[in-house]
Amino acid sequence: MVTLPRVLVAAPASGHGKTTVATGLMAALAARGHVVSGHKVGPDYIDPGYHALATGRPGRNLDPHLTDPALMVPLLLHGAQGADVAVVEGVMGLFDGQIGGDGFASSAHVATLTRTPVVLVVDVSHASRSVGAVVHGMATFEPGVTVAGVILNKAGSPRHAAEARAAVERTGVPVLGVLQRDHGVSAPSRHLGLVPAEERDEAAGSLDRLAAQVAEHVDLDAVLEIARSAAPLDEPAWDPADHVRPAGPDAPVVAVAAGRAFTFRYAETTELLEAAGCTVVPFDPARDRHLPAGTRGLYLGGGFPEVHAAALSANTSLRADLRQAVLDGVPTVAECAGLLYLCRTVDGHPMIGALDADAVMTPRLTLSYRTPRLGTDQLLGPAGTTATAHEFHRTTVTPVHGDRPAWSLDAGDVGFAGPTLSASYLHLHWAGHPHLAQSFADAVHGSTATARPAAPVAATSSPVTGSTTLADPLRHHGDVEATEGLLDLAVNVSRLPRPEWLEQALRDGTAASTAYPDASAAHAAVARRHGRDADEVLVTAGAAEAFFLLARARHWRRPVVVHPQFTEPDVALRAAGHRPAHVLCHAEDDFALDPALVPDDADLVVVGNPTNPTGRLHPAATLRALCRPGRVVVVDEAFMDHVPGERQTLTAHRLPGLVVVRSLTKLWSMPGVRAGYVVGDPAVVADLRAQQPPWSVGTAALHAVVATSGPQALAESDHRARLSVRHRKVLVDGLAELGVEVVPSEAPFVLARLGSGGHARLRAAGVAVRRADTFPGLDDTWARLAVREPAATRHLLTTLGVEAAWS
Repeated sequence: MVTLPRVLVAAPASGHGKTTVATGLMAALAARGHVVSGHKVGPDYIDPGYHALATGRPGRNLDPHLTDPALMVPLLLHGAQGADVAVVEGVMGLFDGQIGGDGFASSAHVATLTRTPVVLVVDVSHASRSVGAVVHGMATFEPGVTVAGVILNKAGSPRHAAEARAAVERTGVPVLGVLQRDHGVSAPSRHLGLVPAEERDEAAGSLDRLAAQVAEHVDLDAVLEIARSAAPLDEPAWDPADHVRPAGPDAPVVAVAAGRAFTFRYAETTELLEAAGCTVVPFDPARDRHLPAGTRGLYLGGGFPEVHAAALSANTSLRADLRQAVLDGVPTVAECAGLLYLCRTVDGHPMIGALDADAVMTPRLTLSYRTPRLGTDQLLGPAGTTATAHEFHRTTVTPVHGDRPAWSLDAGDVGFAGPTLSASYLHLHWAGHPHLAQSFADAVHGSTATARPAAPVAATSSPVTGSTTLADPLRHHGDVEATEGLLDLAVNVSRLPRPEWLEQALRDGTAASTAYPDASAAHAAVARRHGRDADEVLVTAGAAEAFFLLARARHWRRPVVVHPQFTEPDVALRAAGHRPAHVLCHAEDDFALDPALVPDDADLVVVGNPTNPTGRLHPAATLRALCRPGRVVVVDEAFMDHVPGERQTLTAHRLPGLVVVRSLTKLWSMPGVRAGYVVGDPAVVADLRAQQPPWSVGTAALHAVVATSGPQALAESDHRARLSVRHRKVLVDGLAELGVEVVPSEAPFVLARLGSGGHARLRAAGVAVRRADTFPGLDDTWARLAVREPAATRHLLTTLGVEAAWS
């Protein structure tokens, strides 16, 4: 008999916060000095990554379908060896399992098999007293399942939390704690679910905050008391040595794909291979230039190669080694991501090319348990051998199988196989099918093929160095970079289609253009949007007109422009006969602004926020510190609507001399419709208005200003801003994988140090980026890269990676 304190963290449905709470419990208990073992019900690979981060031990899976119901306790005890408490995270809703399986493989099924008490996590953000009814139903729905405690998640006010707590306690189930809303400790989504812990650089910090919150708001002693109430277990722990035998006297190397692109594999898989006499050596396909020395077997598991396609494609030497190894007959198992990696291309990015197939992303998610049969005699065994598996992907491979399919399903044959190959979308848990591990290990031991470096191939891109000299660098704009036939990453205008309501506003404005423009409705709309008075607003023909009005509004004695930034203020001031001074921000400070650097006698200061081209978002307090009697401070917020929540905006701040310039060009995809506005000190706005020609803003643009100032537009603006953040992360992460220096950005672009001539080399390779040496304070080692949809970004990253590989 084995006594293992344990709890299973479940919920009424997905989305209630199981992962957050379960991981938080693991981290909080570990911080108390407990040795915690983390487990996950179901086939999920991602959550165990968070569990491993929280516990310092491998995350484990408990899945009756993938292995066997009889293995639940042995696998639990195996994973928990040396631990004094186990925390098991459930899957979906407590009673949700295989469709048509009457709860088979559900959290409740695993709780019953392992005789584990359940702690229920309930999202109370949209209910209060009704939570009691939910808990009552969960606690009484199925005999044999013990709901021993409840943690209320995402509570609002203390009054709301008290109402929900009282309702639950009426059921007789104790409330163990209440967690408030805290988006800082939630895990972000990826197209297949959560982002792997390996891909969250901030994960450790989030975990510390989460552990502290759980320790403060959850009764850990009560949780441990529930865990210690779990019945003793009398089954033996699973041992890989009981299921496979050493396949030979030596210890051949099996290279296992790892790193950010290949995070999905079960811990028992490598344990079985080691028990079968193999030496498991991980390698990172995005970074390692060659396979581990002496590689005689390859295991390419799951992950996100489509997300990291650029880095994988750029690693040409490793791709060549892998292709040669597969063609030479090195035994190779590839599951899902591994299958994609073996294809010729993924979303157009070159991959290994060992399979005559191509992969593309699709909007459709394939998610299902499978019961396949080996389709032919192959690496993993004879034809007809049955197994259990699961699929989890948004890509498709064409063709779906080769002449020798790996597996047969009821719906048809899938995958690619041969005497030394098994590649398909199917994920298998080898603890449930150890004969597959044995077959692979036997092949590795018996093979005479060893991976060897492939012969180098010629570079496919030719370097171009240097940049042309411009007659007037301050008048250079990104639109001249994006000539036909180039991938446009130079122009900072959204490529999203304009909303239909905006298209209608533009049509209405064009129809109304038979009369002279009347800007009164547009001024009123902007004033409402920012809570300003009408005399504090001036609608302009884009931000560019605002700067030219500003340059002529007063006789500036000492105008100052903070650089690097948009050069139009310099152009406007020089055209008006002024000689603006520059205050430079520096890369070593991430282009932060020190207000003390601005001369005391400056009567005009122009600064961008977020700044073009650095993407720097200056704190509002820093910019307010620039204001003083007799000085006008102009903050160019042309890209502030790309910042979720418009953090640090100064549009609502009423300070003498402060004005803010906004543009509608970028976010709303209408560079040909010159529309923008100024809000701020009414005295300065009046001086600008006095310089503005009559009817300078056309009727169509005025209609656009009204349309983009309403509630519908604000909701769409926030959506677009958040989408931009996600797309920017793809670009920044990809550049980091390639070792490219990037300035932290809050804008729809990033400033990257590509090296001298990088802009010109990309142009020669078909990619247009904004050269940065025309901005004061920057040289030609820098370039500004527009944030685009991931497919365009990955094309850029692939181009950069290939260049780096052959430079």
